[in-house]
Amino acid sequence: MKKFIVLILILLTGAAAWLLLSGPGEKEYVYRTVPVESGDITSAVTATGRLGAETVVEVGTQVSGTVKEIYADFNEPVKKGQLIALIDPAVLKARLEESKANLAAANASVARARANLTESDRNLKRNRELWDRKLIAKSELDAAETAHLTNKAGLQEAQARVQQVQAALRQAETNLGYTKIISPEDGVIISREVNVGQTVAASLSTPTLFTIAKDLSDMQIETSVDEADISRVKEGQTVEFTVDAYSGTTFEGRVKQVRISPSTSDNVVTYPVIISVANPELKLKPGMTANVSIITDRKTGVLKVPLAALRFSPPPTEEGKSPAAGTSSPFAPSMPRRPRSGAGGGGGSGNAGKSGAASTVWTVKDGELGGKVQFRAGISDGSFVEVVSSPALKEEDLLAVSYSEKPKESLWKKIIP
Repeated sequence: MKKFIVLILILLTGAAAWLLLSGPGEKEYVYRTVPVESGDITSAVTATGRLGAETVVEVGTQVSGTVKEIYADFNEPVKKGQLIALIDPAVLKARLEESKANLAAANASVARARANLTESDRNLKRNRELWDRKLIAKSELDAAETAHLTNKAGLQEAQARVQQVQAALRQAETNLGYTKIISPEDGVIISREVNVGQTVAASLSTPTLFTIAKDLSDMQIETSVDEADISRVKEGQTVEFTVDAYSGTTFEGRVKQVRISPSTSDNVVTYPVIISVANPELKLKPGMTANVSIITDRKTGVLKVPLAALRFSPPPTEEGKSPAAGTSSPFAPSMPRRPRSGAGGGGGSGNAGKSGAASTVWTVKDGELGGKVQFRAGISDGSFVEVVSSPALKEEDLLAVSYSEKPKESLWKKIIP
């Protein structure tokens, strides 16, 4: 009996020593995975722009004065040639009457100058006859000729004065016509800058009275695209956009123009892109902010890989050891070692996901990290990348995107739960 008790104590002491020396055990890895999918993928260039009418006309005035009447208001449709406002014409009417009076006076001056010329012409003829008969001195004949030439010049001057006054009269009539503010286009008034009784001064610059949008059923978005993406944007491409006013509704348009006038802000170069938009229901309004996606390419029924899988880096390994406890097949000796970036993986190639670039993913089978698979990437939509060619990948294959570590259970816990 004593020998049996001693044997039991020796076994318990050895087991305790082994448990103390073995510690908590090695770490094992748990992988978070995503499947390879088959479906549609769309590549797009995103930007932000502002909606506006295709043609906006600012209606001003060329004459100064007080606004006497306003015949159109905000949101009202107007026709070309329609009277929309009137500036008090009293002062300009007075100037017109003054110009008419000046014209009458100029015409009278012409008549007087013509009479003087007729009289000087008769005197010149009379003096020439007397000179021929040697009845007057040569000086009298010269004086008559001078008077005739002077009166002739006076008539020309009076006639020129008439032309000058006529021009002033036409200008006064034109300025009087400018007191009537006329719509230059069919459209809708989107802005009115004046009220009745307000004085406008057109001496230095033309003040804006109204802003008219020509046709709100056809609008446009002006947006700016970064120089890195502008090569992908072409005229005629389909555009999808949303506005905050209609959450959940996607509107469509087309690229109308890619302008080559760059602008630089904070060392970022952008190019203006004009997008035409049909607005038959007049839901869209000028000034709305549009979140734009310019569709540069679209593929249907292709194999696609989540971008998160391309950024995965496997856990560190030691030569000849498995990456986690319980793994039956260790990493191949030729597998390149990667620096550990912390639980969850990370890193990855800077070219991962770029069209035409060689990309790498890691498969997971039965909870264990499988092999490294390379493929050529196609287009990307920011979440997925197209698999152009890779016989090693098929739909529903599981790909690693991150990993976490947990300690193995010690033998003591297995013996005594």
